[in-house]
Amino acid sequence: MDSQWALEVMRKAPYITISFTRPDGSAYGLPLSLAAKDDNTWYFHCALEGDKLDAIQSHPNVCLSAVTRCTPTVGPKDGSFTLQYKSAIAFGKAELVTNDNEKIEALRLICERFLPNHMDAFQASIERSLGRTAVVRITLTEPPTGKRKQYDKNGDEMKYGRMDDQQ
Repeated sequence: MDSQWALEVMRKAPYITISFTRPDGSAYGLPLSLAAKDDNTWYFHCALEGDKLDAIQSHPNVCLSAVTRCTPTVGPKDGSFTLQYKSAIAFGKAELVTNDNEKIEALRLICERFLPNHMDAFQASIERSLGRTAVVRITLTEPPTGKRKQYDKNGDEMKYGRMDDQQ
């Protein structure tokens, strides 16, 4: 699937798994709640210290993986056990945000995405916790790609980017 389709999967995913490389070279991946500024700029927040920031300092390149639909199913034509899914993968460079204005903008994007009905509490939260909150910017280094497995109403797998139920 094309990059715009993959970006939509990333925007709808409740979390995106970010894979980091620790300073010792070992892998470290975990699901995080990200918000996008635009197609190339994504943010998450975390504590001021820890594995994520240590990894970013040593190895800023990261991999993002998102899944929005994952439904176990029996293949409609052959009875095989399978999953219908929508997924996306992207690669980027992670950097600690040091400018307070950008941190606030990023935290606003995150709050608007996950708690849009509570924005009245945003300013007080910023005043309380901006100094003890780290924000990380991930800039995608190439367009994301997407994959899916989906069946149409006739039980045929929709391959090669086919978006409708027609043959």
